[in-house]
Amino acid sequence: MLTTHGYPGLKKYCNFYGHYRTAWQHQQTEFAQFPGAILMTTNCIQRPIESYKGNIFTVGPVGFPGVAHMSDRDFSPVINRALELPGFQDDVEGKSVLVGFGRNAVLSVAGKVIDSVKSGHIKRFILVGGCDGAKPGRSYYTEFVEKAPSNTIILTLACGKFRFFDKELGAIDEIPRLLDVGQCNDAYSAVKIALALADAFKVGVNDLPFSLVLSWYEQKAVAILLSLLYLGIKDIRIGPSLPAFITPNILNVLVEKFNIMPITTPDEDLKAIMK
Repeated sequence: MLTTHGYPGLKKYCNFYGHYRTAWQHQQTEFAQFPGAILMTTNCIQRPIESYKGNIFTVGPVGFPGVAHMSDRDFSPVINRALELPGFQDDVEGKSVLVGFGRNAVLSVAGKVIDSVKSGHIKRFILVGGCDGAKPGRSYYTEFVEKAPSNTIILTLACGKFRFFDKELGAIDEIPRLLDVGQCNDAYSAVKIALALADAFKVGVNDLPFSLVLSWYEQKAVAILLSLLYLGIKDIRIGPSLPAFITPNILNVLVEKFNIMPITTPDEDLKAIMK
């Protein structure tokens, strides 16, 4: 829901309002506290617990045994259930988060970005994004963003952003230091931004002041990583664990050809990135 606020076609509806809670692995706790109907549109569904099983619905490619699935774009069961449920009894003042930094938004101010780099105000762009999960070690990404120098721009995408999406990082030359590029499928936007910057500076992507620090999970993350490797992107840091398909021989190839590496500590990695 957070990233969809960046789409003009949805923002025009006054009843499209707000974003509820955090990443997918917390849904059994957070959905149990939500007094409304829930429509799942992605594959990140967890087994619904009884307290909200009657309030959850699926559509498109996602489904779960015992959960009502919407077909033929008929959402009347979801709407009817939403009208039956009490909703939140009181308004609670929330926090605003700036979204909508897909490639078109970022590239529309490319001139200002380039000037800030040439002036030395922006030292480096760092993409900190990918998947989130409950496995220990993922607090690395929060700490990394918090410790990133004030002359860096942090791009983020996918549910890994929920580790730090509400941090107040300020701005550089009126450019927000934290840019939400979108969802996991919007990795293409991040690549297009990097390619546009490389073209503007007349250098290769690997010569840019641009680093990738990825939070890993399986599934479509594999396709995204392979796409980055196909494009020749080097020096990618991955954690908190390496992909399951990596054998010693594959790792040797990735290190030799792409200098891919596991994350260490935020302090050590930032020192290496910023040198």
